[in-house]
Amino acid sequence: MAVLDIVRVPDPVLRRPAKPVERVTKRIQKLIRDMADTMYAANGAGLAAPQVGVSERVIVADAGDGLVALVNPRIVAASGSEVDVEGCLSIPNVTVYVERAAQVEVEGWDERGKTVRIKAEGLLARALQHEIDHLDGILITDKGTIVQPAKEETGAGGEARTQADGDGDRPAAPATAAQRSRARRAQGAGGHPGDGDGAKAGAAGAPAP
Repeated sequence: MAVLDIVRVPDPVLRRPAKPVERVTKRIQKLIRDMADTMYAANGAGLAAPQVGVSERVIVADAGDGLVALVNPRIVAASGSEVDVEGCLSIPNVTVYVERAAQVEVEGWDERGKTVRIKAEGLLARALQHEIDHLDGILITDKGTIVQPAKEETGAGGEARTQADGDGDRPAAPATAAQRSRARRAQGAGGHPGDGDGAKAGAAGAPAP
């Protein structure tokens, strides 16, 4: 097991578009294993290679149904729209209300270099969109509508665990209907610097993290 250091803002690697992977080598396979170990050790739902200081297009995610690892992932179809709360391991103690596509299809290579297409909804769809944003240098604070400090609780060994949903980070309780309504009203009142990027994450007519 190899647990890597997680890069935090304002490290420039988080803002740099990641390079495509030319082929899946043993080095890439090891990177995937190490990223998965790091994600699980951090109690995360996903992780992108730039978050461990590697500017290459590799992501991992696990929404509770097993590990998904993708090389050169891209969203090929998206539908629906949902607002929910996200956190980010690279932005500790912050949660953001983010609107994303409710269902996505993502294509890429698996850890053996085979082309795969994954249909996802719910937390997995949100995590995949979040991690693909990381590959393009986009953070949830660029696209969210409301930012607030995250609640923390002391876990084993005194480690603080952020209660944030979805991202490539720590899953927790989803936003309530009232919270989602407030987020939509705030979005409609003034927009957000992330507006216009929704096509990358597949959310129609709304900022996507």
